Amino acid sequence: MNYFVTGTDTGVGKTFVVSGLVRCSRSRGIDAVGMKPICTGDNADVRHLLEACGFCEPEHIINPVWYRTPVAPYTASMIESRLIDLDAIRQVFEQLARRHSGVLVEGAGGIMVPIFADYDFRDLARDLHLNVLIVAANRLGVLNHARLTVEAARRAGLKTSLIILNSMNADPDISEPTNLSVLENLVDVPVLAVEHNQHEFEELSRRLW
Repeated sequence: MNYFVTGTDTGVGKTFVVSGLVRCSRSRGIDAVGMKPICTGDNADVRHLLEACGFCEPEHIINPVWYRTPVAPYTASMIESRLIDLDAIRQVFEQLARRHSGVLVEGAGGIMVPIFADYDFRDLARDLHLNVLIVAANRLGVLNHARLTVEAARRAGLKTSLIILNSMNADPDISEPTNLSVLENLVDVPVLAVEHNQHEFEELSRRLW
């Protein structure tokens, strides 16, 4: 089973969650890998994904498209005068899907971040036939952000398999203890919490595979 991993925003911990999931799943005997089809700016996220799978694939397979400008992919492609090669992304994904038991395809920012003017990460997830995992920062505002992301995925005909509430701060705000239970009552999607700097992802891995 393969998944598209999106965030409710940029900087919510997608790579942290994907890397932890890949590491844990591989320790359980599941040949999982992460893929970052489009990276912009610093490519530290790609290096984390490579490390998580033990460098089982070369960098250009884990990340087929890289722009050095740290903006949305569509914007970066215009600034650097280089169109995003969707065929290359599809071909790489198909290679990974054939070679591995599970592929976690990590987006850039939120689910509606544009790849072209008329094509965003919802379209990519649909083209690759992926269910969606939503990583949401467990803080004030997450109820709105998570519900908007679920709705955007649903309108695009995508199934959301899980919302992962990621605790970003050692000192949580007042909303964090209640966000899980409240969100469970607001959406028809399973919700699972990840603690700050959590290293154990077995429960999350078992939910997926």
